[in-house]
Amino acid sequence: MVEFRREAARGSYRMYISGDTLVYNDLLEIPRRYPKVDLALLHLGGTRVMGLLVTMNAEQGIEAMRIIHPDLAIPIHYNDYDVFKDPLDEFVRAVNAAGLQDRVHYLHHGETYTFAGRPVTADR
Repeated sequence: MVEFRREAARGSYRMYISGDTLVYNDLLEIPRRYPKVDLALLHLGGTRVMGLLVTMNAEQGIEAMRIIHPDLAIPIHYNDYDVFKDPLDEFVRAVNAAGLQDRVHYLHHGETYTFAGRPVTADR
């Protein structure tokens, strides 16, 4: 979790960066500690090593969104290497099936996303 704060403006912005991981019980601690997450950068790709899933696939990406409950999620790192077997299209389908289209922003290679701090509220 990265928290950007501007003391003078009394605003902050919370960004969760998953890294190469899977959904596991310790993720349940995130909403307890950080009830408000503005942005989640979800490393996807569905990498398998010796048949075992070692990075989140589309289904786990949706589960992570449901656990962390970010205002917005951006899938990243899903096609950077040949070992990634779960294309972005799988995540797009899962997002649509889950009804989460309004909470996901897709970036193509080379595109950027600009974010700004928000006023601090009681749950921050």
